[in-house]
Amino acid sequence: MDLTELRYTAAMERIRQIPGEDGTDPRFSEYFKEGAEWLIRMQEEAEFLDSGEAQTSSLEKLRERNLALYREILPGSYEKSYSDPAYAVRKLGAEFGPLLSALRYEMRSVIPFVYGRHRERFLIRTELFLEVYTAFCVAYRESGDCPGEGQIRSIIRQYLFDYAEEEMTFCERERLVEGSTRLHGMVMKDSAAVRDLYLTGEFVTGEEILTAELIAGLSEERTALIADTVVEGFLRGFTNGGKNILAKKRASVVFHMGFERLGREIVKRLSKARLTAILPAFYPTLFCLGRDQEECYRGADPNPQYFGDHREDLALFLDDALSKRRLEGLANAYRTLKKETVRYAGPIVLETFGPPPLIPEKKREAPCYSKAQKRLSAEYVSRAERLCDDAVDARNRSFTVIAHPMPSVAKGRAEYEEIFDCVVRINTQDNAVFERAQTRLSDALSTACMLEVKGREGNGTSLTVMLPEPSDPDSEASFTNCLSDVNIPAGEVFTTPVLEGTAGRLHVRRAHANGLCFKDLVLTFEDGWVRDYSCANYEDAGKGRRLIEEKLLFHHRTLPMGECAIGTNTMAYAAASKYGIFDRLPPLIAEKTGPHFALGDTCYAGEEDNHVYNPDGKEVIAKDNSVSVLRKTRPERAYFGCHTDITLPYGELGEITAVRRDGTRIPVIADGKFVLEGTEALNEPLGRRGSFQK
Repeated sequence: MDLTELRYTAAMERIRQIPGEDGTDPRFSEYFKEGAEWLIRMQEEAEFLDSGEAQTSSLEKLRERNLALYREILPGSYEKSYSDPAYAVRKLGAEFGPLLSALRYEMRSVIPFVYGRHRERFLIRTELFLEVYTAFCVAYRESGDCPGEGQIRSIIRQYLFDYAEEEMTFCERERLVEGSTRLHGMVMKDSAAVRDLYLTGEFVTGEEILTAELIAGLSEERTALIADTVVEGFLRGFTNGGKNILAKKRASVVFHMGFERLGREIVKRLSKARLTAILPAFYPTLFCLGRDQEECYRGADPNPQYFGDHREDLALFLDDALSKRRLEGLANAYRTLKKETVRYAGPIVLETFGPPPLIPEKKREAPCYSKAQKRLSAEYVSRAERLCDDAVDARNRSFTVIAHPMPSVAKGRAEYEEIFDCVVRINTQDNAVFERAQTRLSDALSTACMLEVKGREGNGTSLTVMLPEPSDPDSEASFTNCLSDVNIPAGEVFTTPVLEGTAGRLHVRRAHANGLCFKDLVLTFEDGWVRDYSCANYEDAGKGRRLIEEKLLFHHRTLPMGECAIGTNTMAYAAASKYGIFDRLPPLIAEKTGPHFALGDTCYAGEEDNHVYNPDGKEVIAKDNSVSVLRKTRPERAYFGCHTDITLPYGELGEITAVRRDGTRIPVIADGKFVLEGTEALNEPLGRRGSFQK
């Protein structure tokens, strides 16, 4: 028996004693007994998986076990559990409630470690629980009271400090090098069935099962069309971006539960392209807070409020020293893995959409970053992104993202199948139509020095965007002609705005970004930077501003406009109008249904020195702005680690007009349709209506 097994055996023996003890202040007895019972259940879950019984159990039994994993945090139960910081504060007091609720969050993170057979990761969390429990027992035995709040905070903080490098190495190895062997094995089974979904450890609902049934029922031709579109787009991204795919060895494949059949076909096609596919799992731990965890396999979200309440748990522990240690741990992890991470080609992401966007309640009991911690968090994200870019050789990394609907997008199964089929047609449109129209757009816009964007019918947008100007329009372009490669579906033309002189007001009635819906979002720009902002999500304007600060500005004081683009996918607009699903579209599709503007880094962040050419052979010159050029002299100020698109839908758009330096005006969109000569084909999906008019 090795040391890990000895520690594990000893820890679990001690855990099993706790439910029968009364060794702490009575106020905390229930908390620790429930916590111990949870860890005992997780040990039993591990034994169940190892025994092989899971392969012969009935679906009903597997469903019950899956529900038992998540029952505590489901709406209705969550509000009466210690996982809810509000409940924890009511029961345990303001001093210990947030800390012990955060500890509960970390204990719940053992689920994927148990299902992935990662004993060491389960062990260190069990030992943390025992250390906190022991502190309460000793204090009660010696003084009949509780330990100091600072002692408990210090124990958890030291855990985050001590295991930073070990945890970062584990997570980055899985994300960029190895992936999850359990997920890979499940996905590659030709006989994969509903039972396999329950054996992932992710939460399973009827949504995932219905999706899996629909995907299983697709014809071989339909499945091949989708998989070919995705993989060919991924490979085309390297060619169009001037990147060397021959230096790469593996790519990650990311999708929502229910899309396993598509995932399998994508893995097979990557293999033919001499790329090994890896499938990363989701690990919701304190160590991963503050970093994007979108690039991993996910099941259903059991309760958005749960993750919302804990998203800033690090506020309980974060200071300069811990922030530095987290970055050191990440840097050392990449140093250890560098020979392999540099061979990472990038992610293929199958996004999903359907459920209406939700805004978790902002509870006063939930941990919240201080002003200083917001600065540390923003700096961490930015520096972590730079470390990752170096580790994977970002100049030669690419990606592809595509989106498909979940059943909740529709009123019933028949409509779901209809919408799914419609989205497949949108995602697989002929690039040739877009290439011709977008070449015309790019040519015209590349002769202009600024773009005027105005709203209509109550939309208050009035924005002037300054444009970079090619020195030789015959061989250079200021707009990238983006077809169906890294972002599926086609299409858009986009540029990096000149910040100086870019000014005005962007107003969107319902802006969808980062999983949220911002009502009547207003952003005011001055010299390309956000100078003021508001939304109508709350009666309290201050709460609306704080929502924007957290979810759009990511705790930066301000952000620049990193992208200006014109979406051209009128088929997507027409479909969203027909089914009334504008509020369900993911940014990936929504950004193709109107002009959009990104807050944060440019589209070419980290790749500014790559040579990029449009399909007509013209070189794209608009890859830098006055912030990103600082990478050569002050790299710590060149990037922000974020890029969020805000789309102004065609239906709210009055006009887009390009203006040349001599004052010549070039109408691009007016009277609810594309009016630039050579772009008329883009209006055809609008049918007899022939415009974006409501």
